[in-house]
Amino acid sequence: MAVLTLVGAREPFVKAQTSLPATMQLKFPTRTQGDSYGALIPGLPEDLAKVCLALVPRSYFPVMGAVSKRWMSFIGSKEFIAVRKEVGRLEERIYALITGDGGKGPCWEVLGSLEQQNRMLPPMPGLTKAGFSVVVLDGKLLVMAGYVVDYGKECVSDEVYQYDARLNRWAALAKMNVARRDFACAEVNGAVYVAGGFGSDGDGLSSVEVYDPQRNKWTIIESLRRPRWGSFACSFNGKLYIMGGRSSFTIGNSRFIDVYDPILHSWTEIKKGCVMVTSHAVIDKRLFCIEWKNQRSLAIFNPSDSSWQKILVPLTGSSTTLFSLGVLDGKLLLFSQEEEPGYQTLMYDSTAPAGYEWHTSTLKPSGLCLCSVTIES
Repeated sequence: MAVLTLVGAREPFVKAQTSLPATMQLKFPTRTQGDSYGALIPGLPEDLAKVCLALVPRSYFPVMGAVSKRWMSFIGSKEFIAVRKEVGRLEERIYALITGDGGKGPCWEVLGSLEQQNRMLPPMPGLTKAGFSVVVLDGKLLVMAGYVVDYGKECVSDEVYQYDARLNRWAALAKMNVARRDFACAEVNGAVYVAGGFGSDGDGLSSVEVYDPQRNKWTIIESLRRPRWGSFACSFNGKLYIMGGRSSFTIGNSRFIDVYDPILHSWTEIKKGCVMVTSHAVIDKRLFCIEWKNQRSLAIFNPSDSSWQKILVPLTGSSTTLFSLGVLDGKLLLFSQEEEPGYQTLMYDSTAPAGYEWHTSTLKPSGLCLCSVTIES
């Protein structure tokens, strides 16, 4: 029963409640007979019940979600993350997409801390795909579109699946309006944008659409100025930035940056981009990129003045390793994309004093890392 779980967590809660932030004002609404039927915890004010649930260790979330629909709904909500943050229990975890064993398709795992082992996620629903994109929205992982590996690049998908890191389960979301692969995507102001890529006929796309999680609906919006594929996207100051990849209107790779303003519903262009990026990550409103032509250098983009900075990657572990970038606690992690048994994960801390920015980390995927995301819960 849920009561037993809460009794077991009573002592940590008693200690924690004395240090709750002064800004958190618990409300004690007047209750009438019958109100407790739909309460999170019968007999407790709603705000206090939410704090109790938020204080439970995250390893119990899937079990808690099975207690009742009210608990499941609350644990899967944005409010739950806000309360966890308020009481100082919000944690970051890295979720890495790694190569499967024995020729199997890629699979997801969550990287453990120093005290915990890596844990595999339940298999992704649907057929094995490639060329898909991933994004984090409201503490959940979205895996979108791509093409079915067994049937080739012409079998392009419009499917979208969501993994709830708190409840440890996958669910299908509304399908996109346009099936696409090798496209750019990013979360901006609580919505997900996808742009460009290749369509089912193999032609480059300029179409763009946005996903509204409240309505579980995709909507076509203003298109790119030109078809674009193999690019990537990120969010800065409430705007969508798309860079890298190729365009049918250019010779070779695309160096321009497409910038979309959701308020003005319009696109602008910056001509100081980067090309053929194999991995990217955003930390403190700065974009970190690894370009295909130079894996031993970080390209850092500052959107405030559209400037670029180069940082050399040390030769620790290997001089040939291909990297996939990850982020944890505001630090950049460089995971290996090649078989390098002796490689130690490199960590870059931009806030450290000069000469002390680079370290090694014990965090390491159990297979070759194709990409990773950071989820707070």
